[in-house]
Amino acid sequence: MSDTKTHPDRSPAEKVRDFPNTPGVYLMKDAHGRVIYIGKAKNLRARAGSYFHKAAETDKRIVNWIGEVADIDHLPADSEVDALLMEARLIKDIQPRHNRDLKDDKSFPYLQITVGDDFPRVNFTRTPLDSGVKLYGPFPRAKSLRGAIQVLQRIFKFRTCSLEIEEDDPRWRWFRPCLLASIGQCTAPCNLRIDRETYRRDIHRLRLFLDGKKDVLLKEMAEEMREASRELQFEKAARIRDEIKALENLNLRGDLAKHAQPEVFYIDPRRGLKGLKKVLQLDSIPRTIDGVDIAHLGGTETVGSLVTFVDGLPFKPGYRRYRIKSVAGVDDFASIREVVSRRIDGLRERDEPFPDIFLIDGGKGQLNAALEAFEAKGVQPPTLISLAKREEEIYVPGRSDPIVLRRRAFSLRLLQYVRDEAHRFAQHYHHMLRKKRVLGDE
Repeated sequence: MSDTKTHPDRSPAEKVRDFPNTPGVYLMKDAHGRVIYIGKAKNLRARAGSYFHKAAETDKRIVNWIGEVADIDHLPADSEVDALLMEARLIKDIQPRHNRDLKDDKSFPYLQITVGDDFPRVNFTRTPLDSGVKLYGPFPRAKSLRGAIQVLQRIFKFRTCSLEIEEDDPRWRWFRPCLLASIGQCTAPCNLRIDRETYRRDIHRLRLFLDGKKDVLLKEMAEEMREASRELQFEKAARIRDEIKALENLNLRGDLAKHAQPEVFYIDPRRGLKGLKKVLQLDSIPRTIDGVDIAHLGGTETVGSLVTFVDGLPFKPGYRRYRIKSVAGVDDFASIREVVSRRIDGLRERDEPFPDIFLIDGGKGQLNAALEAFEAKGVQPPTLISLAKREEEIYVPGRSDPIVLRRRAFSLRLLQYVRDEAHRFAQHYHHMLRKKRVLGDE
């Protein structure tokens, strides 16, 4: 990054007065515009503002570097958990020098249920299986998730071992269960002490609980805690109190679609590309894919991102950023037309080939906007498609109905990877909030 010094119009203390009283992430920068500290907040204005009070001058945690802060920005979040996960992701990506924690390469943990097994197991994992599982998370705190799983096991008595147990294999009748069966925390399917149907009913109850049906259980536990307290069984009451807190912490998790890290889930690029050839009826297996996304920064600035994949894998030198120049206000369609037009111009100027597939994030409207850009330039578009969120439908020019693929299809998952990477690149603070001199102007 350039060492040219930046001179914000207002001091950081003045800027935070305009921050919202909502969750988000704040980013402190030095005089050179470099991010030196990232933090999360339930209330952005109150938390970020606290750094500029008199008391902060003697806070041992920040006193050695708070004087370096020359500017501050923020990113809004949907919730406190969303802010926590955003903070962790940004710290991993940017590596600010005054953030001591969250810099490691560990991915966020998940609670995984192997629903494809005869006797599903429940486990903590940072590397989810590719199929046959139900995932919950990601969770921002590994310790809290581990504790919650222990509490859940005492209630629902599921297995956490990695044994491959099949109900029709009589040899399991001679298997010696582990200690968890002896203390009543597992129903011991490894010894066939419970049949498959009954065990899976317990797992169904667990999934209902994880999906939000937990009020009755928590109410019963709260009454049990009060009863223990009335009987002066304070240790028992304290244990139940901690268990209730652990179960309530299961709500503190991110949305899988929004926060799942693409690198965590293995995608076979070969099979994905081969599947796209068939789905899109191409003459040959595609090799290059461009993905476009649009992001709005606080409602005042719009940026576009373009990512390039070669042979199903990210090709970082091909990534581009665009500060939208010709669009006033928020207009995704016009922004897409500008980004696609500038991409066409850039490829022409460098005499580079067009990608085999040009992927737009969005539905029919976004696809038509991209098509208009090609038509305005008098260029025959490559295979141009859009991928709509939620329903994950693929739209193709000239076809009224979308293409709907299985959620586990390798072709769909490859397109999701491209789309999600374009979105991450657009949202990434290091790329989207730099000064105009750093943003790409292709």
